[in-house]
Amino acid sequence: MNSHKNARMTTLGRVLLVERIEKQGWRVADAAAAAGVSERTAYKWLARHRSGGTAALQDRSSAPGPSARRVAPAVVAEIERLRRLRQTGPVIARSLGVARSTVGLVLRRLGLSRLALLEPKPPVVRYQRDRPGELIHIDTKKLGRINGVGHRITGDRRGQKKGIGWDLVHVCIDDASRLAHTEILPDEKKESACAFLRGRWPSSPPTASASPAS
Repeated sequence: MNSHKNARMTTLGRVLLVERIEKQGWRVADAAAAAGVSERTAYKWLARHRSGGTAALQDRSSAPGPSARRVAPAVVAEIERLRRLRQTGPVIARSLGVARSTVGLVLRRLGLSRLALLEPKPPVVRYQRDRPGELIHIDTKKLGRINGVGHRITGDRRGQKKGIGWDLVHVCIDDASRLAHTEILPDEKKESACAFLRGRWPSSPPTASASPAS
C-alpha cells in the first residue's frame, strides 16, 4: 500500500520511533518531537507495536472489515440462478425483495450484467482449402505517388505540388498455403487484373514480391 504523500513518517520512521522509546529509553514526548509528530500519534504507533509487533506498523487498508450491508451468499446464488433463467434485474429484485441496485451490483460482479453474456461465444470456424491454388483471394490497394517533400513536413503550402497519379498494388493470397504475392500495376482495369492472375504482362513485369501471409 502506498503511503500518503503528506505522511510525516514512513514505516521505517515508525520503527525508529518505537525503538527509541522501547530500547533506548526515550520519553514519548521527546521521541515524538524528534519524529515531528504529536504525542498522541506516538502513543498510537507504540500501542500498535505492543499489540502486533513490527508488522502492525504497516499502513492499514481504509476499507471496512465486516459489513452489515454485504449481500448474503445465499442471495447471490439465488440472483445468479434467476439470471440464468434469463430474468431481468428488476424482475429478480421484485422476486427476492432486494434493491435493484443490489441486483445490478451482484450481476456485474458475476459477469452477467447483460443477457448476451449468458450465451457462450460460438467457436471460430475457419475454412481452409486442402490444396494450394484451389482458392485464392485477390484485392487491390491504391497508393498515391510522392514527388518530393510535401507541405506536411515543410509547412509551406505555396509550393504545393499537384498529384502525379496512383500506383495500384494488386494482392493475391492463397487460402491453403497462406502465401501472399503482390505487384504494383499502372491501373486496376480488367486487363491488368487478368494479367496479374495469369502472371503474364504485355510489357516488362512490374515490381513484385511474395511472402507468407499472417
